[in-house]
Amino acid sequence: MTNRQRVQLVLVLGALIAIGPLTIDMYLPALPTITAGLRTTETAVQLTLTGTLIGLALGQLLVGPLSDVIGRRKPLLAGLATHIVASVLCVFAPNIAVLGALRVLQGLGVAAATVVATAVVRDLFSGASFARIFSRLMLVMGLAPILAPTLGSGLLRWTEWRGIFAALAVLGALLIVVAAFRLTETLPVARRRHGGVGATLRDYRGLLNDRAFVGLVLVAGLAMAALFAYVSGSSFVLQEQYGLDEQQFGLAFGAGAVGLIAATQFNVRLLRRYTPQQILISALVAGTAAGLLLVMFAATEFGGLGTLLACLWLVLAAAGLALPNAPALAMSRHSEAAGTAAALLGAVQFGVGALSAPLAGLFGTGSVPMAVVIAGGMAAALLVMLLVVPRADLGTVDADLAVALH
Repeated sequence: MTNRQRVQLVLVLGALIAIGPLTIDMYLPALPTITAGLRTTETAVQLTLTGTLIGLALGQLLVGPLSDVIGRRKPLLAGLATHIVASVLCVFAPNIAVLGALRVLQGLGVAAATVVATAVVRDLFSGASFARIFSRLMLVMGLAPILAPTLGSGLLRWTEWRGIFAALAVLGALLIVVAAFRLTETLPVARRRHGGVGATLRDYRGLLNDRAFVGLVLVAGLAMAALFAYVSGSSFVLQEQYGLDEQQFGLAFGAGAVGLIAATQFNVRLLRRYTPQQILISALVAGTAAGLLLVMFAATEFGGLGTLLACLWLVLAAAGLALPNAPALAMSRHSEAAGTAAALLGAVQFGVGALSAPLAGLFGTGSVPMAVVIAGGMAAALLVMLLVVPRADLGTVDADLAVALH
């Protein structure tokens, strides 16, 4: 593969990976206006985010094994087509129930893009080359959540919230054209898995029988739950409780995402001196402490918006250290079923994350419920890591895999 071909591939795969965070986050600045426009409650609107995450979770469980059997292109194109149709229908959603159902469909569609992009890299590269390519894609995945609310805020200057879904439909249409003409099949017939549903179920059973793997997956899921409690609740807290406008919210949200990305990049340096499990436990301890401080400042309103944002950004930085290391440790245990392991890991992360959004909204849309769920997610992840995951059984992480997941 020439350098030009490699750059082209990274751009295509990066765009495919970015559509997931864009679909999740672009409409966040519009959540309060959706609440008013559809005459519904804040909790019901937060459930539309939950729907997207549920779709992402289920979609990865289905598309991951399916792409190992029939190839990469067909599931990818079908998923993008699903995303386009769902986005167009969201533009005309008459009520919150319909919008929530369509968001599940959107999540199913973007799950195909996420899984297939990862699988294509695995098909074409190995060792250090795999690490370099995948690390660039992970940077794209980190940048997309920063840009998404800012893009959404910009669109809201010119259109209402329905225009954001129209923009997502246009993006999906562009991607399906690019994928159809610029991404060839990367999994030859000879390398495809056989055995049908039975083989897939056996792979999943083997993974679920591994206590350390299950514990690490739960750690990743609970850390993701803390992250998505922030994602789902921050627009209401920062705009309605603290009075930020849509553009100011986009900047504040982006600043938090910058901290998360900076932590993931700093993690590469930390890995030169410490093991992934040492970094993971330290990050969970720090995240739990920052979460408890967040609860205290939210309840007392001491320091106002400044202390709230400072604690939120500390939690995000801790998540930036925890989220890469937990998957690295988990994936290193099952290289023989990497695709299925990645699908299960992604499904649990987004599935547990999906539960955190309505849980925070169940007790209101203020800073205290959001802070309690964030702190609870980080504390639960720490307890699982200490009590469930047998540290002596973790073994070592392949160096290339550790770099690739950071």
